[in-house]
Amino acid sequence: STQSTWELNSAPTMFDDSKKIGIGLTVLGLVFFGLGILLFFDKGLLALGNLLFLSGFAFLIGFRSTLRFFSRPRKLKGTLFFFGGFVLVLIGWPFIGMLLEIYGFFSLFKDFFPVAITSLRYVPFLGPLLNAPGIKQVVDSLQGSRRPPV
Repeated sequence: STQSTWELNSAPTMFDDSKKIGIGLTVLGLVFFGLGILLFFDKGLLALGNLLFLSGFAFLIGFRSTLRFFSRPRKLKGTLFFFGGFVLVLIGWPFIGMLLEIYGFFSLFKDFFPVAITSLRYVPFLGPLLNAPGIKQVVDSLQGSRRPPV
């Protein structure tokens, strides 16, 4: 009986500590980013949100993987727009910087959107909302033609 208890307690967890920290930092980054937008493009909150998001991303996939992700030739345009927008936010042009960052973000993560949208369609409250008339067409265009065979 003690052996089976030990086996249950030593089962591998889905997330190690660095991934948990990464999730927390990424969520905090998105919260500060949203607050910065709501508070009329407050450059301090936007900059803090960017730093937290980037550090959370690095914790989630690892520092080297983060560098590889942003330095891929295919992702160069998105990287330049994202970090260029970040610099503009830091020097005091938050609105233009935000526009550049958002474009860079969508350019960097566009391959992930179909998977994320498909997953969100199975969330109890969000699924019916994403399938509502009018919203469905916009979400389908974001999802693109690639759909997982689920």
